[in-house]
Amino acid sequence: MDPRESAEGQEPTPTDALETLSRAFSDQLLACLDECARGRKGLFSSTALDDEELWPEAERLRELALALPEVFAQHGERNALCDEFLDLCSMHGEYHPGERKLAREFLGRIERGEVGTPTEQERKPW
Repeated sequence: MDPRESAEGQEPTPTDALETLSRAFSDQLLACLDECARGRKGLFSSTALDDEELWPEAERLRELALALPEVFAQHGERNALCDEFLDLCSMHGEYHPGERKLAREFLGRIERGEVGTPTEQERKPW
């Protein structure tokens, strides 16, 4: 039996493959977010870390997150969790709340099912 075939003997569909990728990304992201919320640094960026503080799982997660949008776009899909994670990784400067706080807030949004929705209320121009 071909290892790409499902238990029923059918090859997995692109939708199945995207769901598998989404699940793998989500599982790894949740594990890293939990660790980051407890104080580990380097999930959203590794620029200010010493060699002893490097976090290989977080680095691989960021690499996966950078590749996923293209894979999903080939099938006309998006992954809101990945998109939001990449947005958070791009935050820099004085308005950055810190990784621990960012991780806790992101975990809260995930738990409340708010990922993929605007983070701020739309402001009227008047």
